[in-house]
Amino acid sequence: MQTELTSAQQASLRQGCAAMEIALSETQCQLLGQYLVLFHKWNKAYNLSSVRKLDDMVGRHVLDSLSVLNHLANDNAQRFIDVGTGGGLPGIPLAIALPHWQWTLLDSNGKKTRFLTEVVARLQLSNVQVANVRVEAFTPEQPFDGVISRAFASLEDMITGCRHLLTDGGYFWAMKGQYPSAELDAKPGDIQLLQTWPLEVPGEVGERHLLQLRKG
Repeated sequence: MQTELTSAQQASLRQGCAAMEIALSETQCQLLGQYLVLFHKWNKAYNLSSVRKLDDMVGRHVLDSLSVLNHLANDNAQRFIDVGTGGGLPGIPLAIALPHWQWTLLDSNGKKTRFLTEVVARLQLSNVQVANVRVEAFTPEQPFDGVISRAFASLEDMITGCRHLLTDGGYFWAMKGQYPSAELDAKPGDIQLLQTWPLEVPGEVGERHLLQLRKG
């Protein structure tokens, strides 16, 4: 059983971050590696992802999650929630990269949140909380500055299910593949699209976009 990233996998991670102009410390790189190894190990029993090879997980999962980092970091947010986080994507990589922000990782799947609880304990991520609940039933102690999701079914579902989680002036951050024109046409009328950024993930093919929305 692999216990740490190989030198080639570590190089892929570091080079990918450098290509996206993301500066991480040695400790942060090590934490990302530990997360990936745990993800790969638990994936066999818990089916966290259809991606099976650890080599592929570096780009498909960690670099993909970090591709939004520089856009988020321009915000003055302090509290974020990753809704439908699954195995912790993008929440865990972003929480490692932004340790001074508070992160809640929400998923209704008990197996996946058990994995996340193990990750938080093993990596000692004091800025991460895990919530095993449906988003519609989740009532946070205080609202969030940002709601992010990498795999929500549609923008309409994301906005309808999560609008109660946001502070006044808070943002929805939607990670999408192809530009979701039809989803934008179907979004609630009081929601405004502020910005869209095309994303490039080193070594990965296919379109990726980040959308920033808020109540108009």
